[in-house]
Amino acid sequence: MKNLLIMRHAKSSWKDSNVTDHDRPLKKRGTKDAARMGKLLKDKGLVIDKILSSTAVRAADTAVLVAEKAGYKKDVEFTDSLYMAEGNGILDIIQHQPDDIKTLLLIGHNPGMEAFVQMMTKKIDSLSTASIAYFEADIEHWKDFNKDSAIKFKKFWQPDEL
Repeated sequence: MKNLLIMRHAKSSWKDSNVTDHDRPLKKRGTKDAARMGKLLKDKGLVIDKILSSTAVRAADTAVLVAEKAGYKKDVEFTDSLYMAEGNGILDIIQHQPDDIKTLLLIGHNPGMEAFVQMMTKKIDSLSTASIAYFEADIEHWKDFNKDSAIKFKKFWQPDEL
């Protein structure tokens, strides 16, 4: 059994127009929401084995806050491949994870994260900032994770609904 958590980064700031997209920081609301979502994961008893985040500042800061509040003790891993990744690119990242990882959290950006969730659920749901989609897959190997395998869409959490 594998658990997959897909999270869009928390709310970022557009305050400084001179900052590149990659370097945009979180807003105060984003910081609060990221911490709240990390606490939610801990409260739900989800023990994360690996957090993989985009290298963009807003995603990286989200990942660090979630990790802290979720009780994650390992280092967050950062990858450029999640920065603006599309649905199939996200699927490829998932399929290349080591099999000793039971619960994986990916933190990235729209439109790719939302497209991935839509591809897996066959629903048109909006993945707002700091939202988390939770999937459970009855598989032994991440390489077998795909839209045709036994994947259940378990839950969808949004910070403004907590």
